[in-house]
Amino acid sequence: MTTDPTPDTWRRTDAYLTATLVTPDPDLDAALADQRAAGLPAIEVSPLSAKLLQLLIRIGGVRRVLEIGTLGGFSTIAMARALPGDGRLLTIEAEPRNAEVARTSIARAGVDDRVEVRVGRGADVLPDVDEEFDLVFIDADKESNTIYLDHAARLTRPGAIVVVDNVVRAGRVSDPATEDEQVAGTRRGLEMLARDPRFDATALQTLDLKGWDGVAIALRVDPAS
Repeated sequence: MTTDPTPDTWRRTDAYLTATLVTPDPDLDAALADQRAAGLPAIEVSPLSAKLLQLLIRIGGVRRVLEIGTLGGFSTIAMARALPGDGRLLTIEAEPRNAEVARTSIARAGVDDRVEVRVGRGADVLPDVDEEFDLVFIDADKESNTIYLDHAARLTRPGAIVVVDNVVRAGRVSDPATEDEQVAGTRRGLEMLARDPRFDATALQTLDLKGWDGVAIALRVDPAS
């Protein structure tokens, strides 16, 4: 017998899956506690989503990661944990206060040797980035998703992975009448993934402790192939 999910049932299921599949990490717990104490918004990825990012890094043999949107460093630390010893992660954060909190947590977690935090709006910082990355994680202002995706394509080769968070927005992404610019920006990003020959993408809805949302996962492809 199947039942429709309710907030209680999907949060209970999320807690069960997290307890079953995610290894506790005191440094991630401390990073989250510091984020809360500093008054940063509770918009970090869920533990299960962080584990997904770690697995994508390992499955893809990723050595270099670009993260757009650091917040308090929760996802940054999780991804850095999955990198090889000579891996590198560049994360961009618009808010100096967020970056300060993140740097402290990153150092405490012992991954500051492979993580660089740059402060500034992604749209302003990215034009000066000329490195090559194997995975790009986009989790910043949704209004700029198409800008970030364009830079993601520029800074990767075919075979790289691009992940875009928060693509369902509690179902509002499918509402053509919405006037919310974050939702509109999310939709523009998804439409770009569909039509841009540099990407092959899909998206999944999620129900977890953060509510109803979703993630898009794209493969960087060769337009000529």
